Amino acid sequence: MSLNRNEKAAVVADVAAQVAKSQTLTLAEYRGLTVTHLNKLRVEARAKGVYLHVLKNTLARRAVAGTPFECVAESMVGPLIYGFSEDAVASAKVISDFAKGNDKLIIKAGAFAGKALDANGIKALASIPSKEVLLSQFLGLLQSPISRTARVLAALAEKRGEGAPAAAAEEPVAA
Repeated sequence: MSLNRNEKAAVVADVAAQVAKSQTLTLAEYRGLTVTHLNKLRVEARAKGVYLHVLKNTLARRAVAGTPFECVAESMVGPLIYGFSEDAVASAKVISDFAKGNDKLIIKAGAFAGKALDANGIKALASIPSKEVLLSQFLGLLQSPISRTARVLAALAEKRGEGAPAAAAEEPVAA
């Protein structure tokens, strides 16, 4: 059943609102996927904060017009599922991980930071660790010199501490 003009305007407004807060767009062809597989993909996407939606391509083109995602408008052809995410790698990671386990989902294109990406670009983006992992690695790097210095100072203090009791044991005890 087709949408009337007001419903189409509402869909475009909803998608445009999502586009305004997103950093990444991933496009994938879902032809041949069962409803069960699509529902599983949607559940995974929702858990990662990815807005995943099957849209009419003309409505999607209108929603991304005038945004950094407009660069992929010519790739919006065929039965596509659109993944938008505020996290730079979340949508690429969700769709790429799902595509590894299901050969019917084919990554077509995407956009990040105003640049169009092909399927290989999306896969490369998906291979980047998540924001939380990168932050924990960064904090580990920041803590490393401090913890090493603390260990060296503790070892020096222990070494000096071992020398003092040995010298005290050699002194005669006055009775």
